[in-house]
Amino acid sequence: MIHFISTVSKYYYITILEPKKIMKIKNQYMKNNNENYLKQQSHMRSETAINVTKTWMPDKDKYKSYVDKIYETGWVTSYSPLVQELEKRLTAYLNVKNIVLVSSGTAALEIAYKLLKLKGEVITTPFSFIATTSSLVNSGLKPIYADIDPQTFNMDPENIEALITEKTSAIVPVHVFGNACEMDSVEAIAKKHDLKVIYDAAHTFDVDYEGESILKCGDVSVISFQATKLFHTIEGGAIIIEDDDMANEAKMLSNFGINGSESIGYLGMNAKMNEFQAAMGLCVLDDIEYILQERKRISMLYKDHLSEKVQLQKQNVKSTKNYSYVPIVLPSEEKCLEIQHTLNEHNIYPRRYFYPSLDTLDFIEIENECAVSRSISSRILCLPIYPGLEEKIIMDIVQVVNSIVNDEEC
Repeated sequence: MIHFISTVSKYYYITILEPKKIMKIKNQYMKNNNENYLKQQSHMRSETAINVTKTWMPDKDKYKSYVDKIYETGWVTSYSPLVQELEKRLTAYLNVKNIVLVSSGTAALEIAYKLLKLKGEVITTPFSFIATTSSLVNSGLKPIYADIDPQTFNMDPENIEALITEKTSAIVPVHVFGNACEMDSVEAIAKKHDLKVIYDAAHTFDVDYEGESILKCGDVSVISFQATKLFHTIEGGAIIIEDDDMANEAKMLSNFGINGSESIGYLGMNAKMNEFQAAMGLCVLDDIEYILQERKRISMLYKDHLSEKVQLQKQNVKSTKNYSYVPIVLPSEEKCLEIQHTLNEHNIYPRRYFYPSLDTLDFIEIENECAVSRSISSRILCLPIYPGLEEKIIMDIVQVVNSIVNDEEC
């Protein structure tokens, strides 16, 4: 069943058309390019695409001033001045002891695995971006999937212990959409079985857990600064480590394993952040309070107006929220796809994030199916959220979602 949007006064209504009538309208439009029809259906259509997110672009002149400094020094990479400055500022802002900036969040994960000398099997979540799994496979490790909690979308600790074998070396939980996972339970299990814990904290910029930065938890935490994130360095990421010696080793691992001008101490990789990335990060960090405020404003608008039939992510009460994403779970995959299709027709592009569930990938050897992850993955949409998104667009999106969700015939 297809929904078309028409307006009466300032309110939007959904018209439900029978399949034959839909086909007739579509054929007429394709054949005659009926301008009246286009006008009737275009009230909600945005002139520019409304994507699930939009990269924050800081003041151009400020960025240029940093570029001028780069040209003055001629130092563009290899632990360069702006990279050092950004590390110092982020260490203070995030209230962590050591932060090692690298070229991507994926590189950060792979360095963390090398740093902790992981082998064999690693228990992780199937409900995440592909990099959580690909970083393991590319490091010669086998991902073993523990199913997720249907409300928090994080790995369910109750599913972990049964998967531990003599080959297990670590647990890699993900704070999905910036929502802190059950770290107390995860770390208790890890301690009991002498396992390492690496948190994929890609979404957790400026999130605290029990009054401290969430990035302080585990043996290592990693974060992404990719352009879609609320804080970004165009591409980039970081490794957060409390231990000073391990932090120095991580820095060397990101620079081919070089530990001196004529000494190579480790089998490393090239994962250094460059000056232009750091310059962007310094500019974005200046704007971070506004970015966070805007995301909260938008998130609260969605929360206050979405139908009760829409499932929202249950937040961990021990942690703060940075409003990185607006994930909603629909009653069925059919409704999910209809909402996506309807919004796409109006130049609005939510994303099925994360889809598919990683335990369905053909190129991964799967030990067990994760039914909850597969169910959530098939019914989830992340709605647009970024600074400057107009309230009218948000309410248009809400209207479409609510109308389709509340339609019992669909």
